[in-house]
Amino acid sequence: MEFKRKPEWLKIRLSKGDDYLKVKEIVKQHHVHTICESGDCPNLGECWSRGTATFMILGNICTRNCRFCNVTTGKPLLPDVNEPLNIASSIKLMNIKHCVITSVDRDDLPDFGAQHWADTILKIKELNPSTTIEVLIPDFQGNTNSLQKVMDAKPDIISHNLETVERLTPEIRSKAKYRLSLDVLKYIAEGNITPKSGIMLGLGEKENEILQTMDDLLAIGCKIITIGQYLQPTRQNISVEEYITPEKFEFYRQKAIENGFEFAESAPLVRSSYHAERQIQR
Repeated sequence: MEFKRKPEWLKIRLSKGDDYLKVKEIVKQHHVHTICESGDCPNLGECWSRGTATFMILGNICTRNCRFCNVTTGKPLLPDVNEPLNIASSIKLMNIKHCVITSVDRDDLPDFGAQHWADTILKIKELNPSTTIEVLIPDFQGNTNSLQKVMDAKPDIISHNLETVERLTPEIRSKAKYRLSLDVLKYIAEGNITPKSGIMLGLGEKENEILQTMDDLLAIGCKIITIGQYLQPTRQNISVEEYITPEKFEFYRQKAIENGFEFAESAPLVRSSYHAERQIQR
């Protein structure tokens, strides 16, 4: 698939100062994975230079093959029993006040990795009692027992991304279903934990579909949303249909707030965990 030429507003300033190098060394020494690297995040330089990172647990091989994602697909290794401690220790060394944890999909595991999620959250709390925690979870195939394991560990925010509008979901996401994802977010909201979700633009969605997606999220109690531009990571991934202007992203941000979202981050380079510390403060 061909790459579409990027407009000027998507040029990224790569920052690799002392804080960036410190984070890179900690990640390497503790053998932890970050979605910053595995997902080719455009904000890696900025975030690492601020001394922040989004950690990815349960390995770096996913059991799904979503067309937008650059994470490797295949047969994962068994979960690393030392990973919760390694993640928690890394967060302590980096002096992180608000951490974000995500994972690959582990459809190969009986509980889809939920117990490992819970162990990681609890270990982070043990070693970093003043650090707030946001987790960006897969759908666990809608299994409420698995969801409850994560919720019982009591992270501050549980995020699960819709990724795109309902019409495009079967084309973009390999196994996930739009309505199932809404059910996951609704279950989280009903458990008195703050839910959050995010979508990408530029995949061929229409304005009315984006506004409908906002309405769907609000209807199930999700009041934090992130909206960013899809960027094609490799020629094997689905192509960009359109680059959305910064002005249009601001339009969607204003619409989200007007419609009832408590926090909306909407700009071309926004990703799920971008400026997540601002959301927990809000």
